[in-house]
Amino acid sequence: MNSVPPSGSPGSSGPAAPTMRDVARRAGVSAMTVSRVLKQDERVNPVTRERVLAVVSELGYRRNEVARNLRLGRPSGMIGLVVTNLANPFYSRLALGAEQVAEEAGLRLVLGNTAEQAQRERELVEDLVSRRVDGMIVVPAGASHRHLSPASLGGTPVVFASRPPSGIEADTVLVDDFGGAREATAQLLAEGRRSVGFLGNPPALFTGAERFRGYWAAHEEAGLTPREDWVRRGPHDIATAEAAAMELLDREDAPTALFCTNNRITLGAYRAVRRLGADIALAGFDDFEMADMLGVPVTVVSYDADEVGRRAARLLLDRIEQGADASKGQARRTVVPTTVVRYGA
Repeated sequence: MNSVPPSGSPGSSGPAAPTMRDVARRAGVSAMTVSRVLKQDERVNPVTRERVLAVVSELGYRRNEVARNLRLGRPSGMIGLVVTNLANPFYSRLALGAEQVAEEAGLRLVLGNTAEQAQRERELVEDLVSRRVDGMIVVPAGASHRHLSPASLGGTPVVFASRPPSGIEADTVLVDDFGGAREATAQLLAEGRRSVGFLGNPPALFTGAERFRGYWAAHEEAGLTPREDWVRRGPHDIATAEAAAMELLDREDAPTALFCTNNRITLGAYRAVRRLGADIALAGFDDFEMADMLGVPVTVVSYDADEVGRRAARLLLDRIEQGADASKGQARRTVVPTTVVRYGA
């Protein structure tokens, strides 16, 4: 999580932020009186209240609610969201959906990015727990997630999004990765594109593995077996996807279509298709802007990424409301459905 040091803190050259004692000194009252005014204590004399509020406005004093809640041992009024790649539009939509539900409940969302690094995830989670967030939504990195168990987090509830937990039980919101990939691949095959290559994430990623499984299942249902040499399970961004697509398509026995496991890989494949001027149909997970203007047939697996965030936030709020019983009860899993959309001729 990125943060900017407050004015007057180490690393800042600006003036110190006003404190409650500054307000009390200027208003000629005690710090306790200032605190009572800010709490809207009706026992404070109206004249004194107005004088204190005028100084608060004049100095621009703002109470540090996080520090105050930490001192009092209260929840922070915040929930954490930890994602793996903010460059992927899916996670920004997920965050917007979660934020919508959080704001309706009077909570704030704190966002952190792990860049798929398990150690970075541990650091972010520890930081969020130290800030006493009410709960967390996590898109997990790494192979084991025992450090995200309620016992490890002092009872802080966690909901997993996009990828399921490993080694622990927890509420989870997934996308229908298998079903969407199978339907999109099946549509390519039904259109006569009988040689379909695969460009996808490394098999260690749950989403990449499930989408590859859907790709393979569609072939089996059509009585076909995909060629292993048409499969590339390593691309992770536009550049690596373009290089992998060039390798697959710039050969005499090139496939006539490609299935891609996310929108950035689809865009990388599109660049290769344009460079080669090849008659290649594309299909990929994740809809994206201007997919209908690429000039080649494109089939996309579409779903509501905001809904992934909304469902995760609702599950988390339910656990938060359970209080000390949040870790009890059976873990719940919900799956956001997909639809297949065809662009181009």
